[in-house]
Amino acid sequence: MVDVEALAARLDEAARDLTAIPKLTDTAPLDISGAYAVQRAGIERRRRAGERLAGVKMGFTSRAKMAQMGVDDVIWGLLTDAMVAESSVDVSRLIHPRVEPEIAYLIGREVRSPAEVESAVAGVAVGFEVLDSRYRDFKFTLPDVIADNASAARFGFGAWHPPRDVSNVGLLLEIDGRAAQAGSSAAILGDPARSLRAAARLALGAGIALEPGWVVLAGAATAAVPLPKDAHVRVTGAGLGSVEVTT
Repeated sequence: MVDVEALAARLDEAARDLTAIPKLTDTAPLDISGAYAVQRAGIERRRRAGERLAGVKMGFTSRAKMAQMGVDDVIWGLLTDAMVAESSVDVSRLIHPRVEPEIAYLIGREVRSPAEVESAVAGVAVGFEVLDSRYRDFKFTLPDVIADNASAARFGFGAWHPPRDVSNVGLLLEIDGRAAQAGSSAAILGDPARSLRAAARLALGAGIALEPGWVVLAGAATAAVPLPKDAHVRVTGAGLGSVEVTT
């Protein structure tokens, strides 16, 4: 038997103490369902500490990443209001942060079925996610990363635009004015809308309805890159403007 609360506490303490830990699967027989139970227990710890749910983040939205990890479906995690980075990210409070460009969706009304999620979108924006695995050397198995809330740490987004086709938006990630990554939103399952529908399917399957004001991060359009201290980061999306953050 897996002690879900103990594993969630171990990850929570690692994040709080800024100390990378060995993979949970090194000592615990953790499967996918158990990993999501640990993830939910970790989120409940955050909620008891005063954080509020703010959305859903998607992971493994690249076909190549799915093949690498030996899976045939995306993974997901939950976002809280404490993860929002409006203008800065204090990387001294993270273990080994990485940043990636994203497409973000704003949910305008409660989503009760995956079929209605696209019509519930109130806006789209260019965004970024800061990842921070709590495991040593950023190395983990599939259950480990799920338990670790899909490496969620911080996120931000630019100005919201009316819902539109974002299936092939050019995205550029710059650090201190230099291009760090460039790609297309088409790298997100061929169309970020597929990731949006998957977010609704997986969340509703876990008994969580997407709520008005929540953000869905559709997944990375490029590889994540290390996020250094004292840096200026800008993500630009063709037709969507940009979002900037400093560290």
